[in-house]
Amino acid sequence: MNNKNKIRVAITHGDTNGIGYELIFKTFEEPAMLELCTPIIYGSPKVATYHRNALGIEANFTIIKDINEVQPDRINFIPVFDEEIKVELGAPTEESGNAGLVAIDRALEDYRAGGFDVLVTAPLNNNENFQFSGQNRYIEDHLCAEVPSISVLVNEKLRIALATRNLPLKQVSASLSVERITKSGKLLYNSIMRDFRISNPRLAILALNPKAGDNGLLGSEEQEIITPAIEALAGEGIQAFGPYPADKFFGDSYWEQFDGILAMYYEQGLTPFRALTVEGSVNYLAGLPLICTAPEITDNLEIAGKNIADPISMRHAIYLAIDTFRHRLEYDEPMRNPLQKLYKERRDDSEKVRFSIPKRRDNREGSND
Repeated sequence: MNNKNKIRVAITHGDTNGIGYELIFKTFEEPAMLELCTPIIYGSPKVATYHRNALGIEANFTIIKDINEVQPDRINFIPVFDEEIKVELGAPTEESGNAGLVAIDRALEDYRAGGFDVLVTAPLNNNENFQFSGQNRYIEDHLCAEVPSISVLVNEKLRIALATRNLPLKQVSASLSVERITKSGKLLYNSIMRDFRISNPRLAILALNPKAGDNGLLGSEEQEIITPAIEALAGEGIQAFGPYPADKFFGDSYWEQFDGILAMYYEQGLTPFRALTVEGSVNYLAGLPLICTAPEITDNLEIAGKNIADPISMRHAIYLAIDTFRHRLEYDEPMRNPLQKLYKERRDDSEKVRFSIPKRRDNREGSND
C-alpha cells in the first residue's frame, strides 16, 4: 500500500499500571500491521520502556515531538507528559488513571488539527482509587461534537447497543422512554448502514421484563414504551422488530437473523455478547465524526505484568477502526450528490410477518420460572 494512503491510527496508552503497552507491543510484533496502517502512540516513553523491560518484549518505537513528524513504517510515539510517574503493575491508582486521560486529551487535540484518521484507546477502567465516567463518555464530552452517539459492542457475530448506560438495575425502567429507545435505534441503524456498509439492516429490540412482560402480567414497559418505539422506528422506514424476551432470543439463536440488537440494560447485552464471543471483541463508539474503538477487555489490571494478555482484541479494534474509515468514505461519496427519485417507494411489510413474535395461546401451560 502507498504510504500516502495508509490510515493514521492514534492509540492511547490507557492505565499506565495496566496492560495497554503489552497489547500495543504485541499487536505490532506482527510486521503486517505496519503495512496496514501508520500507528501513533500517545503515552510516556519512560513508562513504555519500563513495561517493555518488565515483560521482556522486543519493541522499538520512534519518539516524535509533533504530529507533523509522523513517519510511515514506524511505531511513532508522542510523549504526553514529561514528569516521572510511578509504575505499579496491576495496582489501581489515581495517578495511573489520570495518565490515561492525559493521553486522550492530547490525542483529541491532534485530531482537531487533522493529525490522524481514527482513534483506538487501550483499557482504562474505574477502580476504587480512580473513578470517572468511562472512556467513551469522556471522549464524547471533550470532543464537543454536539452529535448523539452510542456504544456498540462488536464481535465476529454480533452488534449490540444499549438503550441505557451503566445504570443500577432499579433505575433502568424509569430511564426508558419511547424517545430514548427510538433515538438509540436510529443511531444503531445509521451506524450499521454507514460504518458497516449493510443496506437496510434489520434491528432486534429486546424486551425489558421476563417473557416480554407476558401481556402485562410481568410489567407494562413492553406495551407502553418499547412497542410504541418499535412502531415509531418502523414509521421512519427502519426494519425494527420485537420486543423479544432475551432468554428466548439468544437461547433459540434468533440473533442470527439480525444485523443489530438493542438491549435495554448492561447485563442483558453484555452477558450474551461475552458468552458468544470467540475472540477479538471491540467496543465501538458510533455516531461521532471521530471513529473511536477500544478492545473489550475486562481484566486490565488483574493480569498486568504477567505477559499473558492476548492482543487479538486490540488488533480487531484497529481492524474495525480502519474498516469503518474506509466504509464511511465509500458511503459518503455517492451521498454528496444523490440522484432524485423518480418514483415513490412502496413499503413492504412482508418482513414483519417473518420476524413477528407468535402470539401466546390462551390454554398455554404454566411455567415454573
